[in-house]
Amino acid sequence: NEETSHSNGSLWSKLLEAKAKRRLKAKKQRKGTRSRSILMKRRAVGEGSRRLVVSPIVKKVKTLKKMIPNNGSMGLDGLFRDTAEYILSLQMRIKVMQIMVNVLTDSDE
Repeated sequence: NEETSHSNGSLWSKLLEAKAKRRLKAKKQRKGTRSRSILMKRRAVGEGSRRLVVSPIVKKVKTLKKMIPNNGSMGLDGLFRDTAEYILSLQMRIKVMQIMVNVLTDSDE
């Protein structure tokens, strides 16, 4: 019984050491990256109650995701790529419609 409690204690200490190492590693990774912190949600304390404050950039990214159809890409780079492709397709549709209007209005005269 003493062996199992000793082994459980050593397992527990190993678990705590592993958690501490992960925290330290995560802290080192966050230290130099500001772009992640811009997109992360911040917490603010207001008048005795805690509320979640979302950064303006996160709001704009969410709005952009809603505007782009079939947005299956991951990450900001994919979202921006899909946005550029969608803008190009809309511009092409406008050109086609302008040509159709010109053809149809010229045929009436």
